[in-house]
Amino acid sequence: MATIKHLSSKNSNYAAAESYLTFQHNEYTGLPILDEKGRPKLRDSYLLDTLECGESSFAMACLIANRKYGKNGRREDVKTHHYIISFDPKDAVENGLTMERAQALGLQFCKDNFPGHPAIVCTHPDGHNSAGNIHVHIVIGSLRVRTVERQPFMDKPCDWEAGKKHRCTSAMLRHLRVAVMEMCEQADLNQINLLEAQGNHVSEREYWAQRRGQRRLDHANAKLAAEGQQPTQTVYQTELDKLRKQIYAVLNKTTTFEEFSALLMQEHGIAVKESRGRLSYCPPGRTKFITAKKLSKKLEKEQVLTALSQNIQLAAIIQPSSEKKPDKIRKLVDIQANVAAGKGIGYERWAKKFNLKRWSQTLCLLQEKKLLSEDALSQRIAELKTQHDDALAVVKDLDARMVSLKELRGHLVVYRQYKPLAQKLQTVQNPAKFKEQHRAEFTVYEAACAYFKANGLRTLPDLKKLDAEYQTLSSEKNGFYTRYKKAQIELRELRTAQQNVEAFFRKEERSHAVPQQEVK
Repeated sequence: MATIKHLSSKNSNYAAAESYLTFQHNEYTGLPILDEKGRPKLRDSYLLDTLECGESSFAMACLIANRKYGKNGRREDVKTHHYIISFDPKDAVENGLTMERAQALGLQFCKDNFPGHPAIVCTHPDGHNSAGNIHVHIVIGSLRVRTVERQPFMDKPCDWEAGKKHRCTSAMLRHLRVAVMEMCEQADLNQINLLEAQGNHVSEREYWAQRRGQRRLDHANAKLAAEGQQPTQTVYQTELDKLRKQIYAVLNKTTTFEEFSALLMQEHGIAVKESRGRLSYCPPGRTKFITAKKLSKKLEKEQVLTALSQNIQLAAIIQPSSEKKPDKIRKLVDIQANVAAGKGIGYERWAKKFNLKRWSQTLCLLQEKKLLSEDALSQRIAELKTQHDDALAVVKDLDARMVSLKELRGHLVVYRQYKPLAQKLQTVQNPAKFKEQHRAEFTVYEAACAYFKANGLRTLPDLKKLDAEYQTLSSEKNGFYTRYKKAQIELRELRTAQQNVEAFFRKEERSHAVPQQEVK
């Protein structure tokens, strides 16, 4: 999935942009990394080209434009705009995306969407998160150096006239997101709908707070490990991430909105309110509510109500089987090993009682299942393993078919929704202008048509039949999932019982063995 991000800079040192793209910098401080001679170190791999700069460098082209048009002389003026297009890490393996191909796509994207601006286009092979995502940096001078031909996405004369500044408005960002989607569609690269929020919303500020916190935690854990101590936490969580997890935990076990809001306050002290059809959350210690949009799409009102209704359906299936569950069988404790490691007499007393109780539970389970011989126990475990694996394979197969049906249904809904728009395109006086006005709608409509063509669907299926098939697969999946969970629980119990039996008899052998030094 390719994404696009925008940053603006008021730094009057235009050479700093090219320096950042070509030399290694500390990702936390932003300072250049120096070699043993005190000189900046070049990046290991990058591709860089400039546009609209003539024979000059990017910095010189921007300074000449500023002097020619008398702009960007104040400190508060935006001097450059920085756009980053990050491609899906899977594109390199699945779709043959290379740095050269990404650079070519970036150059064409810059020519199409930022004509007339001095620009640097630079491709790097990986990002901060080391996920292997090839990404393209496009840095443009804010001032346009020549008048360009008006494009459909340009609204005002300042968008195409020389001497005017680039405007990064919400409409422009929407156009760029659609352009990225179209670029990936034409290049056969993985892509998601950038016009809709996907999952958790992690801002630039939160991203770097998590990275810095993880770095501090790793240093602290390294010191603990050097001292022979066990770290208690290995993954750093930001306050917003903790808030998301707390809300998710409550959302997964409630069935009504009233229960959801009451349990959030009771367990975590989180207040939730609805205003103009939108939800907001306020954790303890804050007075200002945080909108669901800033946390996650899954925590918005529509998504929350959908999750609560699904919980009601699941409760009807799960509730009957949760009557008076017995204590889980747990493994016996190796008392001798722990005492030898330094545990005291109090621990030994507790462990003996613990083992006696667990051994009693183990015997009761084996008697109840009539598995009092080692061969019978091993055979039953093998049978359960087969049942468990077979049911899991069917669940995964049904789940894949449901995902495919859901994808087909989504394209079908989009196709039917925007087909009248496509038909109207044939009758309007100015098709280019009409298509640009509805560019996002035509993009998803054409993606749906391409999906039908790729899957050989000449006759589109009926929506009601798709829904009925989906419900049939869902109920079938629930049945196999119940078998899978039942086999998994029994398998886990019998494996623990088997380990307890083996541990018990090892202990008996050790207690009856005569130490070598006592033999005379």
